[in-house]
Amino acid sequence: MGHGVTDCYDPLDPNGHIAITFDIFKYTDDGYVARVRIQNFYQYRAVGKPGWKLGWTWAKDEIMWSISGAFATQQGDCTAFKYQQPHCCKKTPSIADLMPEGAPENRLDDCCHGGVLAARAINPLQSYSSFEVTVGNLDKNSTESKPLNLTLLAPGPGYTCGPVEDSDPTVSSVIGGRREEQVFRTWKSTCTYSSYIANKTPVCCASLSTFYSPTISSCPSCTCGCRPAGQKNATTCVREEESSQSNSLANPDVVRCTNHMCPLRVHWHVKNNYRDYWRVKLTISNYNYNRSYSDWNVLIQHPGFSKPALTYSFNSTLLPTAGIPDDVGLFWGLEHYNSDILNADETQVGSVTTDIVLEKDMKSFTLSNGWAFPRKIYINGENCEMALPDTFPMLPNGSSKQVAASNGYFILLILFYLTLNVIIAV
Repeated sequence: MGHGVTDCYDPLDPNGHIAITFDIFKYTDDGYVARVRIQNFYQYRAVGKPGWKLGWTWAKDEIMWSISGAFATQQGDCTAFKYQQPHCCKKTPSIADLMPEGAPENRLDDCCHGGVLAARAINPLQSYSSFEVTVGNLDKNSTESKPLNLTLLAPGPGYTCGPVEDSDPTVSSVIGGRREEQVFRTWKSTCTYSSYIANKTPVCCASLSTFYSPTISSCPSCTCGCRPAGQKNATTCVREEESSQSNSLANPDVVRCTNHMCPLRVHWHVKNNYRDYWRVKLTISNYNYNRSYSDWNVLIQHPGFSKPALTYSFNSTLLPTAGIPDDVGLFWGLEHYNSDILNADETQVGSVTTDIVLEKDMKSFTLSNGWAFPRKIYINGENCEMALPDTFPMLPNGSSKQVAASNGYFILLILFYLTLNVIIAV
């Protein structure tokens, strides 16, 4: 069965998309100058390294005389222009962003992030980029034509862009907002993401555990693929004890051999149950030997986020949940501390972790029937395959209230022991 437009729809981010806007703000003798903006409206899907590449097909014989804030990756055949060298003569140009250390004469405001666009809910000021291009080789009496067949690599496949269409001309404020200026013409396209296009197999799984049960709900076997039977070390994975001698580490996608074979795993551990609060430990593990994950984020759907939550070692925020039955928490690393999940090595997997303390909603909180476990988990916008419900840790004989009571009894025992020690010392 084929995958259609519905595959691009995410109920947790229904308005998510990347918008491409062409604003023609100046005409020249043989063409025009346009400002191109790339805006990431995805709440938790970023564009990571090595960054975006934007491509299209010219409708006529256009060329790029010059470009600021970005560059065409190939110049193409410009032999027809003997007295002035164009920046790019390709019929199908591919544009990439400049690095932050780009030369000042080539820079623009809002450019030069190395192609990286932050998720909008995490860093809206870094969620867009722009460049200016001078287009030429058009007849003076001809009308400019919209680019065709827009493509977006961000940084790999997964995005599908709609046709470039006319839109109301962009209006911007100048002189401190005291004057408005309007461009001559505006074209827009919308690009949406589909995991089915980007990934042949899942890239993440989620496992679960609790303080009240020895059972661990592991990731389902072969979640992200299966190691070929009968092979000690396949090219897709390497066993921990053999990683230092394996030639397979040259494969950029090689992971540590596991039952689930996923590059990433998210583990949710229900750690404590207090009278007014409950505590969770969240751990993200990287099993990939050759890839670290920069500026990662994890999205978790759980009704417990309807109440205030304290996160110790990650940044966090709640996302709007119009029409969604459960609340959604977004977590990401602290800059210069754990914003990168390091790659695995021969001794350990890369990981980041935090404790989360959540206030209880006494009307809904329970440890029964898997309520304490997430409904959905996403990492970097990719769905994590959940452990199967029939493997969830079960409460011991008795109710969640008894578990809470026993937890409270344990705390009272500790306090009694400390008090007794003080009395003895005196």
